[in-house]
Amino acid sequence: MSLWGNKDSVYSTGTVNVNLGTKTITGTTGVVTFTSTVSAGDVITVGTGATYGYAVVTGVTSTTLSIASTAGFVSGLTTVTASTYNISEEPIYTLGDSIYRAPEVKTTGFSTSSLFTGVVGVSTAEQYVANAATGNARKFAPAHAGWVGITSYRDMHGNLRVKTETLVAGSTITADAADDAQYPDT
Repeated sequence: MSLWGNKDSVYSTGTVNVNLGTKTITGTTGVVTFTSTVSAGDVITVGTGATYGYAVVTGVTSTTLSIASTAGFVSGLTTVTASTYNISEEPIYTLGDSIYRAPEVKTTGFSTSSLFTGVVGVSTAEQYVANAATGNARKFAPAHAGWVGITSYRDMHGNLRVKTETLVAGSTITADAADDAQYPDT
């Protein structure tokens, strides 16, 4: 189990059910069978933009994932049913970083809002496009391709502010997740 890989999306087909009491995640009946590409050390993000939370995968069978901890899930949850998800190889050490940890901050994700806090894999093509962009899209341009931490917010005047931090520089990020609204490939 390495600290990170290069896949922004290892697997995300179908929907999942999460039982926080037993620390297990199962595919919704008849929809999800976890593939051999999912492995211990991967990070599962549950809900669009981590609406519900995320955790490190510790075990994989064809129909069930075991997770290490429920600390990354929204407080008070006991179960999540039929939710979207994404499994990535993002750096697991970022899950303990309070800057990127709070799932309640990531309530909408990239698809519907410019406000986002989290870690995404940015390929060299995505970095190039972001650096060539104008307006608010340019604000998301990272200094380097790789695993990038993002914090965006509105200042007291209503202006969009974006902080990006290259956590792991790398030119081999592959398998896009749902970050194309902010980091298109072309």
